[in-house]
Amino acid sequence: MRHVRRRIVRRVTRLAAVGGLLLGGAMVAQSAMAGEPGGQAPQRGAARTLSATGADLVDRLGAARTAGSWVGDDGRTVVAVTDAGAAEEVRRAGAEAKVVGHSMNELKSATSALRSAPRVAGTAWALDYRTNRVVVRGDSTVSATDWARLTRVADGIGSFVRMERTPGTFTPRLNGAQPILSTGGRCSAGFNVTDGQRDFILTAGHCGPAGAQWFADNQGTRPVGRTVNSAFPGADFSLVQYANGAAGDGADVVAIGNGNGVRITGLADPSVGQRVFRSGSTSGLRDGQVTALDATVNYPEGTVTGLIETNVCAEPGDSGGPLFSDGIALGVTSGGSGDCTTGGTTFFQPVTAALTRLNVKLIVSAQAAGGASASPSSGAAPSASPTQAAIAPGAASPGSTAPVAGGTGTGRTLVARLTDPGAVGPGLLVIAGSLVALVATRYLRAERDRKAYQRYYSTTWS
Repeated sequence: MRHVRRRIVRRVTRLAAVGGLLLGGAMVAQSAMAGEPGGQAPQRGAARTLSATGADLVDRLGAARTAGSWVGDDGRTVVAVTDAGAAEEVRRAGAEAKVVGHSMNELKSATSALRSAPRVAGTAWALDYRTNRVVVRGDSTVSATDWARLTRVADGIGSFVRMERTPGTFTPRLNGAQPILSTGGRCSAGFNVTDGQRDFILTAGHCGPAGAQWFADNQGTRPVGRTVNSAFPGADFSLVQYANGAAGDGADVVAIGNGNGVRITGLADPSVGQRVFRSGSTSGLRDGQVTALDATVNYPEGTVTGLIETNVCAEPGDSGGPLFSDGIALGVTSGGSGDCTTGGTTFFQPVTAALTRLNVKLIVSAQAAGGASASPSSGAAPSASPTQAAIAPGAASPGSTAPVAGGTGTGRTLVARLTDPGAVGPGLLVIAGSLVALVATRYLRAERDRKAYQRYYSTTWS
């Protein structure tokens, strides 16, 4: 009986890990990194925003002389410039210059004109720095009449606006399997954040409005917390305040599946061409590249601007999950089209913009703030880890790994309590002699629901 009980608990643990985050940080992990004798307390301090050389050069030269920057296949920073003098300054800084015909001011003016046109749900546009164009996409729901009208607007702007039809549907409603559930649907949690007194989950705003209650089960018996701040449309982020006010141990780790997690050491704005990783409750860990920044998406529910555009796949249930690279937090999943079988486009709300608006700080690894001596209240900033802009895209990794395992103490997250063999009773609704039967039933039901949601929404989304 004990052997069967342990085996069931292990299966539930694996399901929770693959499913993403039950509570904060795409399923926060407990205790230490692999091979460490003891755990590092997460740092609830100010995480320093890291900037890339390309962004610095663009800021210095100005929007009239540049048109964005990106990371080349060799890891070098490339800056689009409009004149020879700017190109020479870029080269002196150690980056590669590409002379283009249209400045950032012209590209931004084009997107302003598109925003001023009558809104068409199912369309999106973004700045393609590498081709020096504005790319407008229309999904399968856009009628021929609406597409023709928008094409006329694009023609009036200039030939550098490219029109593309794309399969699937742009939607933020990625309701799928576990981990966090409310009346608004099922979503993945992103990163753990704090205001210095209370801890929160940063997730997508479309998952639920302010006041929405979140639970770790579809019976509504295990409360996670309540949405206290939400922005959607316009932006796409929200704060879920933990029911007990604290994220618990391991709040600096995001799960990547198979019982593994990645420690979060800081935050940054991404670069075009950067290799990035996304973790979600349905499709687990996936990777791809940033294809554009400052993207606009006209969802059926409203328009969202300032998004990160990627070719990372996503599926129903991944909404709100974290986007990161080399342990640096970048964004939370907003929406997109396609799935992880056929591929597609996925958009992310930048973390930096969300935290600024919400006036909260990312909870980061204490190692990034100086190792074991750092205390949660020290407020020290993490050390400047190299970002993707400093290395070739193919050499990037999600970040340093840590186990997703149980811990001890009252500060544990719900996922640890649910999967702790010494305390499974209240978490898994197990009652005395029916322990094995009830846990097995819950596992089978969750797996069945996950597959059903995935089949249904993958079909309708794509």
